[in-house]
Amino acid sequence: MFRTLIFSIWLAFHPVHVTLTSIDYVPERDSFKVFVRMYFDDFLLDSKVNGEVFQKERFSGDDSVSVRFMEKYLRDKVVIKVNDNLLSARLLDMNMVDNEVSMNLEYDYGKKPKSITVKNLIMTGLYTDQANMVIVRIKDFEEGVKLTSELTEQTFKIK
Repeated sequence: MFRTLIFSIWLAFHPVHVTLTSIDYVPERDSFKVFVRMYFDDFLLDSKVNGEVFQKERFSGDDSVSVRFMEKYLRDKVVIKVNDNLLSARLLDMNMVDNEVSMNLEYDYGKKPKSITVKNLIMTGLYTDQANMVIVRIKDFEEGVKLTSELTEQTFKIK
C-alpha cells in the first residue's frame, strides 16, 4: 500500500524532480535488494554535468555498455553503508518504459544490520528542488525519508 502511494505521488510530480529508492534487507541471503526509479531525461542531464555523455538512442537495459554506464553512475550517486561498512552493488536488471528507468540492484553484506546510512546524490547538483525519496525495510523496521540537495544523507538506527 505504502509503495503504491509513493508511485502515485511519483507520477504526479514530474516535472518536479524526484527519484525513488527502496532498500530491502534479505536475511536469507544476508544482502540488500535495492530498487531505483528515476526519469531518464533527468539522468542524461545529470550524467552530462558529471562529464559523462551517453546517447539516449543507444541506451538499452540489454546492452552491456549501458549497464556498465548505469552501474558507474549509481556507484557514484547512491552510497550505502551498513554498520559503517561501505557496500558495493551489482546491477541485476534495468528497464526503461517511456521516460522512466527502473533498476534492481543487489548489495552484499554478511552481518546483521544495526544501522544503515544512505547517501543519495542523484541530481542534487543539477536541481535545487530535487527530492530523492528513500524507503528502508529491515525485518519489522520500515522508515522513509526525503533527501534533497541540502540533505543528501540519512542514517537509520535499526532496533
